[in-house]
Amino acid sequence: MALIVLDAGHGGANPGAVYQGRQEKDDALALTLAVGRILEQNGVDVYYTRTEDIYESPTQKAQEGNAVRGDYFVSIHRNSSPYPNQYTGVETLVYNRYGEAARLADEINFRLEQIGFENQGVNEQKNLVVLNQTEMPAVLVEAGFINTDMDNQLFDERFEDIAQAIADGILAVV
Repeated sequence: MALIVLDAGHGGANPGAVYQGRQEKDDALALTLAVGRILEQNGVDVYYTRTEDIYESPTQKAQEGNAVRGDYFVSIHRNSSPYPNQYTGVETLVYNRYGEAARLADEINFRLEQIGFENQGVNEQKNLVVLNQTEMPAVLVEAGFINTDMDNQLFDERFEDIAQAIADGILAVV
């Protein structure tokens, strides 16, 4: 069975995006742990870069994923924009828009769109360490905008469905 490296974005002294006291690192960790539980219940091996509120650099996280020889690397985040309620939806970032990572990203986005998120697409991002220093297909999931009230409401009310959607997207490719 596949080994999935799950990375909860940010952590420790690095809160990520913050909106009205809500911190990206907390949402990312809760969602990562929920996705991991579902994957494990489906017989998938999971390696977590963090399971508590600690900080590791993106380089450390990529190196951990490489060291455990993960089959896929999935980094979970919340998006943010310059102004509150400016944008809405999910976006998944990949190093290259073609190949296994892009296929995984499409599967995840499709399922998150079914829950009610606007699908902002799969987009290339060449300068992110967790995408360009991993030796396996890697994606960075932006699970809604943390500074958009509608996305936060969806995130909170459909949390288990969101975790299931991300897990189902992963299960579709492993």
